[in-house]
Amino acid sequence: MNKTMYRMRAALGVALVAVLAACGGGGGGAGDTGSGTLRVALTDNPACGYDEVVVTVSEVRVHTADAPDNDPAWRSIPVSPPRTINLLDYTNGALLDLGQTLVPAGTYTRLRLVLAANTGAQADRNWIVLSGNPGVRVPLKTPSGQQSGLKVQTSLSVQPNGLTDVVIDFDACQSVVMAGHSGQYLLKPVLRTLPRVETGVVGEVSIAAATAGASVSLQQNGEVRRATVADANGLFKLQPVEPGQYTLVVVTPGYATAAVRQVQVFDGQLVRAAPAGQRIDPPASGTAIFAGQVSITPVPAEIEASVAVRQTLTAGDTITLVNRPVNAITGEYAFTGLAVDAPRVAQHAAGGALSFSDDNGAAGNFTVRATTGGVSKTADHLAVSDSDTVDQDFVFP
Repeated sequence: MNKTMYRMRAALGVALVAVLAACGGGGGGAGDTGSGTLRVALTDNPACGYDEVVVTVSEVRVHTADAPDNDPAWRSIPVSPPRTINLLDYTNGALLDLGQTLVPAGTYTRLRLVLAANTGAQADRNWIVLSGNPGVRVPLKTPSGQQSGLKVQTSLSVQPNGLTDVVIDFDACQSVVMAGHSGQYLLKPVLRTLPRVETGVVGEVSIAAATAGASVSLQQNGEVRRATVADANGLFKLQPVEPGQYTLVVVTPGYATAAVRQVQVFDGQLVRAAPAGQRIDPPASGTAIFAGQVSITPVPAEIEASVAVRQTLTAGDTITLVNRPVNAITGEYAFTGLAVDAPRVAQHAAGGALSFSDDNGAAGNFTVRATTGGVSKTADHLAVSDSDTVDQDFVFP
């Protein structure tokens, strides 16, 4: 089986920030009670193997119900002219305002992000540039339902004379899918909503880790809640996230995985992962390749599945090292550069320095999980050593 090997980098993402602010008087017009302002901005989440992920946004739409496309109750924020945006320009909490409009008070349960289509003379509105192939744009094939927008289920309660903020997280790493060995890529958007809050975690990784493409995430039970890439100076900012307790995970190609346990995030605060000046500095590690194929019966026209590589720390935390969609035509996946040496683990203490130690009980012990249609299958307790290639296939149902 021809397995395409591509280098793991950060997990790119993007977020749209919608602000609904009530403005006074009755029927939805400016100054009327029960009206609010919907303002939309853009920020990031993590990129895997791309130097550019570019989309052209033309409109944002919201509705109180799952209504037909031509329902007059859809509220629109036009982006005129459409804005062509490299999502990688908006990392570590940076925002790009897209526009705003008035909306009636109520509960909005549907949001749609409308992208300009790659058609005719405008065939280059959405594209990627693969790492290691600078300057070569690869067009993104957008969904057939593009005209109505990329759909997100949400619940935005807009109160008269109130303010409601929301972040729509556009996970580009999960949303860009290879299509066979044709050199084509599909846009299959993975979107979710988060509250817009000054709540999160900040910190620093070593310059060596940042240069190698360190990805930093906040996780709960192995599920990534927020992720970003460290900047050239090693700084990272994971925001916004909901208050709660997280495991902070740093994954860097060729370096040991680092994990900070029990990071408590409080509402309205940016918590430091470590005191200012202390950098998370994982040592070099032996690495392995994880590859395989997901097969589905009956065979679909396009395979919609993802594969994750995970570890369980001795203390019980499950952490995800990588999670990506498989090839939409062949079902293949391949992850390189994953550390096999003992993870470096520290306990978070507010205001206190981190003290890392090797978690030898977790060294070289992995789980691979495939998911499609909400159903998962796992291969547990895989013992992996330096330079190994783990070939793990999955068959559904």
